[in-house]
Amino acid sequence: MIVVGVDGSDSSLRAAAYAAGLARRQHALLAVVYVQPVLAAGAALGVPVAGTTDEIAEDLVAQIRESAERLKGIFEVRWEFHTFRGDPYNGLVTAADELKADAVVVGASEQSGHRIVGSVAVRLVKAGRWPVTVVP
Repeated sequence: MIVVGVDGSDSSLRAAAYAAGLARRQHALLAVVYVQPVLAAGAALGVPVAGTTDEIAEDLVAQIRESAERLKGIFEVRWEFHTFRGDPYNGLVTAADELKADAVVVGASEQSGHRIVGSVAVRLVKAGRWPVTVVP
């Protein structure tokens, strides 16, 4: 099973496309994972966080279904969509463990501060529990 983390960013969508190709070539199941952030501070300010993240998840599923339908007959990939709650790193670790991932694919961080602090991708690579591909 190939696990790919998606959040709607351009780099995560490129990672999903790369992971789909990898899954197709290896005849593997593709697990598309969206980690819904837990934003207690936002909720305390009255922001409807859960509704927003649920909408993002629904939008991602719709995009994936649309792409899969467009490529039907040309590019067949078995896939399933999962959501986990938490911060992106711990959510992807949980997903990879629970889904028994053979490999994890993520997009490179688009945030400049991550070059100093360390991105989710770097932390996944350092965990050394699965092969990790970081797609620019």
